[in-house]
Amino acid sequence: MGSTSSTLLKIPNAEVLMQETGFSPAHIIRLHDRFKALDKEGRGYLCPQDFGAIKELAMNPIGDRIIGAFFSPGKETVDFSTFVKILAHFRPVDKDRPKEPNSPEPINSRSNKLKFAFQLYDQDKDGKISRDELLKVLRAMLGMQVTEEQLESIADRTIQEADLDRDEAISFEEFRKSLEKVNIDHKMSIRFLR
Repeated sequence: MGSTSSTLLKIPNAEVLMQETGFSPAHIIRLHDRFKALDKEGRGYLCPQDFGAIKELAMNPIGDRIIGAFFSPGKETVDFSTFVKILAHFRPVDKDRPKEPNSPEPINSRSNKLKFAFQLYDQDKDGKISRDELLKVLRAMLGMQVTEEQLESIADRTIQEADLDRDEAISFEEFRKSLEKVNIDHKMSIRFLR
C-alpha cells in the first residue's frame, strides 16, 4: 500500500479524479502509466495522433470518432484529467457505491454513457442524428459487407422507428428511448485493472 500512496502523490489531482470518476487508486496509477506511454514526448498532454498507438482504436471502424470524443471543439490536446474523465464513461457502474445527496450524476451512469454514445453519431453537434450522420457511421461499421442500398434502408428504418416527433432525425431523448431495453452498461464497459 505504501508504494501505491506514494505513487498517487505524484499524479496531479489523483484524489479528486478518484472521487469524480470512481476509479480506484490502482486504476488511476494504471491510467497515468498508460497516459505517459501514449505521451511519448513527455509534453503532459495528448494529441489525436498519440491515440494511434492504441491498436484497438486503430482497428475500430469508428475509432476516429471515439478519439474525437476526447477533444473539445477547437482543442487539439487533452490533459490527464480529461483523459481519465472520458475513460470513466466506460467504467462499469458500481452498484455498491453510495450516492451522495446533491452530488452530480456519476460520469459512468446510464444517462452519461448514452450522451457519450449519442455524440459519436451527432458530429455536427446540433442535438440530432440526421440520416446522413447515421449513414456515415453505418458505412464505417459495415463497410463493404452490405450494399449502399441496404445501408440506406437500414438508416431509413432506424430513423423511422426512433423518430417519435417525425422531424426525420433522432434527438437525444428519442435515442435514449430507442435504447431503453439495451444493456448499455454492458455494451459500454471496459474491464479496468482491479
